[in-house]
Amino acid sequence: MTGAGGQERSDSGNVTAKLAELGLTLPSVVKPLAAYVPAVRTGNLVYTAGQLPMEAGSLNLTGKVGAEVTAEQAKQAARLCALNALAAIDALVGIDNVTRVVKVVGFVASAPGFTGQPGVINGASDLLGEVFGEAGAHARSAVGVSELPLNAPVEVELIAEVE
Repeated sequence: MTGAGGQERSDSGNVTAKLAELGLTLPSVVKPLAAYVPAVRTGNLVYTAGQLPMEAGSLNLTGKVGAEVTAEQAKQAARLCALNALAAIDALVGIDNVTRVVKVVGFVASAPGFTGQPGVINGASDLLGEVFGEAGAHARSAVGVSELPLNAPVEVELIAEVE
């Protein structure tokens, strides 16, 4: 299906099936750590709050990338962050209503001298490509920061277009 600007869009109703095919289950929505909501819809866009690599209510990895955390560990954490963002979207509008991923913003808690932020955030981008195909291709920022909440190594937020 082709959307605005000639971009490929996902076929509605197929995201749940694709997740199952990939052996992925959307987790429960992570409870906000402060005064915000996990996701907000405005018009045909859903913006997620920054998502940490939380599993079953706990942070699964802590530390700085390039020091206590390897780039590969952080890449897997970014994948989990993206899965948590999809859960937030699903809870708000239903994952099968996503027609494309518009933007990903990733923050990497980086040790001095670590410059591999784009490779780390590829964990999120790769997951979105697997789930949405061409509709998962997105604009992106990968930013190195000195600290993240709870000493998380990575945080990811998404903007998605929905029906």
